[in-house]
Amino acid sequence: MYVNREEDNSKGSVSLSVFLVSLAVTVCAVWLVALCGVCGWCQRKLGKRNKPGVETADTPDSSRGRGEKKAIKGNKPANSPKGQPPDADGHSSVTDLANSLTGDMVMLSPGSEDDDGEGPVSEKLGRIQFSIGYSFQNTTLTVKVLRGQDLPAKDFSGTSDPFVKIYLLPDKKHKLETKVKRKNLNPHWNETFLFEGFPYEKVRERTLYLQVLDYDRFSRNDPIGEVSIPLNKVELGQIKTFWKELKPCSDGSGRRGDLLVSLCYNPTANTITVNIIKARHLKAMDIGGTSDPYVKVWLMHKDKRVEKKKTVVMKRCLNPVFNESFPFDVPAHVLRETTIIITVMDKDRLSRNDVIGKIYLSWKSGPAEVKHWKDMLARPRTNVAQWHALKA
Repeated sequence: MYVNREEDNSKGSVSLSVFLVSLAVTVCAVWLVALCGVCGWCQRKLGKRNKPGVETADTPDSSRGRGEKKAIKGNKPANSPKGQPPDADGHSSVTDLANSLTGDMVMLSPGSEDDDGEGPVSEKLGRIQFSIGYSFQNTTLTVKVLRGQDLPAKDFSGTSDPFVKIYLLPDKKHKLETKVKRKNLNPHWNETFLFEGFPYEKVRERTLYLQVLDYDRFSRNDPIGEVSIPLNKVELGQIKTFWKELKPCSDGSGRRGDLLVSLCYNPTANTITVNIIKARHLKAMDIGGTSDPYVKVWLMHKDKRVEKKKTVVMKRCLNPVFNESFPFDVPAHVLRETTIIITVMDKDRLSRNDVIGKIYLSWKSGPAEVKHWKDMLARPRTNVAQWHALKA
């Protein structure tokens, strides 16, 4: 009887051990199943949250919605704009990159306040005052060029040497010219010109054309602007005085294209970063009606060249997108003596490269350039972008 009781106890212990092991295995299995379910749910949630195209830059939680400004760095990929797929290599196109960047910086324009940064540049060219009169007794047309006002700077020194050419269109062979006013953006000419021996009927068929130019001793004179007025719309019996806004020269000599540039001043690092973003409507320099543009950036100090950098060449393109950034070391105490010269060039393999146009950025350049420079200093660590008309 004693032996049988011990056998029964040993069998009971084995059964209890088996039960406990089975229970432990069951609990572990249930725990693993539950854990896998939680992991799958997390993956589905994360997949939905990270799905491309759900959140755009215009949502309230995005950095643009919070009003933050992003620093621009050249040659880095950015997310494609909404509704536009990336290229095959996973990066957005260069044009999309430039468009996304221009939306994240402070955009300024020398044109109208409604300019969204994508329209053509309407640079102020100043205005001119003149008078017209006709003597029926002497059959003589009298034109008096009085003065100019708020003319743009065309020279490196931040001024111009303006003079005026006078034509009676359609005749361009015979012209009259005023004297050159040195280093003057508000010149006073007060010069009188006589067109003698013109019958009134012929005068009525003419158009008075005034072209304001910047005199250059060593190269071609730079056109500033023009004014034309049909004489059949003027009462010539008495002297009439006019104020007329100058317009870009219609022969295209004054239009070389526009360049979108951003500047960023970092007073802590003593650097100015120049970002060459894109150009538009560049002047065609090649026989085929196109150009191979690239951009050179010179840092000048007291009229001395300190450092040069340049972009890549864009083949056969009049609206190139560069999006290249160039940092320059500029200590604060030399800011007033610093000039950044930006030159758009046309690459030519067989001959010398041609200059398409230039921009001078400093505190003493033209009105649009000075505005950009001052806005850069007023917004440190912010990319301040502005369109500039290229000049000869």
